[in-house]
Amino acid sequence: MPIIYRDAEPKDVPAILGLIKELAEFEKAPHLVENTEANLLQDGFGDQPVYKAFVAEKEGVIVAFSLSYIRYSTWRGRVLYLEDIFVQSSARSEGIGKRLMEISLDYAKSLGMKYLVFQVLDWNQNAIDFYQTFDAEFDSEWLNVLIKT
Repeated sequence: MPIIYRDAEPKDVPAILGLIKELAEFEKAPHLVENTEANLLQDGFGDQPVYKAFVAEKEGVIVAFSLSYIRYSTWRGRVLYLEDIFVQSSARSEGIGKRLMEISLDYAKSLGMKYLVFQVLDWNQNAIDFYQTFDAEFDSEWLNVLIKT
């Protein structure tokens, strides 16, 4: 059965949140997931959506997603920020991540964006190697900053 790639729909929110939690486990930070199905539903499919998500389905099960939103850079203008791209471990090495990245890049281009920007953990060598296949530029000068409000 072929893998189906499509825009996420409201019915996909439980699966997307499940994948977000799997990603947090992989990144050794499950305790940091505060998001809920209600938030994802409102924020992605409500009156004023703030993100766009794509999913990959294998045999009727969502096994991967990418989630992005428009960000404004004072230096570059509008850019598409790829918050997450994640493929379940059982579905890796099938080209799913590559296809989701291509879909995300095509989405950025369709919005007139010149850049897709994102972060990767410095210890995630598999992801770093993957992003390098897209000629990604890595910046070692900037530190991430998060201030709780």
